[in-house]
Amino acid sequence: MKVPLLDLSEQNAKLRPEIEAALGRVLDTNAFILGGEVAELECELAGYCGTKYAIGCASGSDALLLAMMAFDIGPGDEVITTPYSFFATVSAITRLGATPVFVDIEPDTYNIDVAQIEAKITERTKAIQPVHLFGQCADMAALNAISEKHRIPLIEDAAQAIGAEENGIRAGNMSAVGCFSFYPSKNLGGMGDGGFMTANDDEIAEKLKALRVHGSKERYFHKWVGLNSRLDGFQGAVLRVKLPHLDEWSDKRKANADRYGELFSAAGISGEVTLPYERPNVRHIYNQYVVRVPEGRDELRAFLAEKGIGTDIYYPVPLHLQECFEFVGYKAGDLPEAERAARETLALPIYPELQPAQQEYVVAAFKEFLADRSASA
Repeated sequence: MKVPLLDLSEQNAKLRPEIEAALGRVLDTNAFILGGEVAELECELAGYCGTKYAIGCASGSDALLLAMMAFDIGPGDEVITTPYSFFATVSAITRLGATPVFVDIEPDTYNIDVAQIEAKITERTKAIQPVHLFGQCADMAALNAISEKHRIPLIEDAAQAIGAEENGIRAGNMSAVGCFSFYPSKNLGGMGDGGFMTANDDEIAEKLKALRVHGSKERYFHKWVGLNSRLDGFQGAVLRVKLPHLDEWSDKRKANADRYGELFSAAGISGEVTLPYERPNVRHIYNQYVVRVPEGRDELRAFLAEKGIGTDIYYPVPLHLQECFEFVGYKAGDLPEAERAARETLALPIYPELQPAQQEYVVAAFKEFLADRSASA
C-alpha cells in the first residue's frame, strides 16, 4: 500500500469542472492581477474569519512582512516570537532590520510558551508574533492580556490555521493583523503561491492594502515604500471554488486525527508515541498531524518510507540555530524544548481524503517497527 504524506489529486479532480469555469471567468475579463475575483474572495474570507477586512497578497511570507511594515517595524526594534516554525516567521522580522527575540515552546502544543514572554519584553519590543502551529491556536487569551497590559500589538502567524478557533473566535480575529498562506498544502490551498491578511482596524487595513501595491493608495502616488505583493485573479477564482468546502475538509482532518488516536491506543503503542495534544476550547484544524518519537525517530522514518508511507519533519533545525540567524546570538541549549521537538517530531499523512485502511496500515507499520526494535534490544 502507498500512503503519501499529501495527495491533492482527488480533491482537485472533484472540483475540476468548477475550477475550469472559474478560470474561464478570469480569461473573459482579463483581470489577472487583483480584480473582481480577488475582491469577492476577500469579502468571503473576512466573513469566514469573522473580521472586518481580508486583504489578499502574493504569499503567506509576504503577509508576515507586510504586517510588520504596517507597524513600522525596523532597525533597533525587537519582535518576540517562537523558534519553532517555518523560516518566513523570522525572515519577515530580519528583512526589516529588526531583531527576533525567541521564546521557547510548550512541549505539548509546540506553540510559544506564553508564560515566558513577559520576561523578554523590553522598551524596544515592537510586536509579539505567535504562531498557530500545525493548525492549533496559541494561547491567545493570555497573549491578548499581555498585549493590552504592555500596549504591544499581536501579529498572528496563522499560515497553518485558517478556521482554527479559540473559545469560538477564529484565527486572524484575535490580534491586530492575522497572516495566512494559500500554499497548496494548506487546508485552503491554491494552485500556486498566495496569501492574505486580516484586520479590524480601518487605518491598518488601508495601510496593508497600500503596502501590497508599492505603498500607493492612488496609482503613481506613493505614501510608503511598499511591495509588489498582489494576489492574482486566477488564484482568487480557484480559492473561491474551494472556500465553501473548507470546513468539511478540516472536519475530515479532525476525524482522521481522532481515528489515529483510536488506532494507536488499540495497537497498544500510544505510550511509546506521543500523539498530538488539543487544548481545551479550541478547534484544531490539523494542517499537520505531528507525533513525538523520543527514540529512533529517523530510523522510524526510514522504515516507514520503505513501507511506502510518506512523512516529513517540521522542523529539523529550529530557527535560532539556523546558519543565517547566527548573528542574533543564540546557541544550542538556549531553547531546549524547541531543540527537543526538532529531534523527536514526525508528521504523518492527515489529508481529508486519507482512507481508514491507509491509517490502519500506518499504525501497523509503527507497531512493527517498535516490536522489531524491542526484540533487538
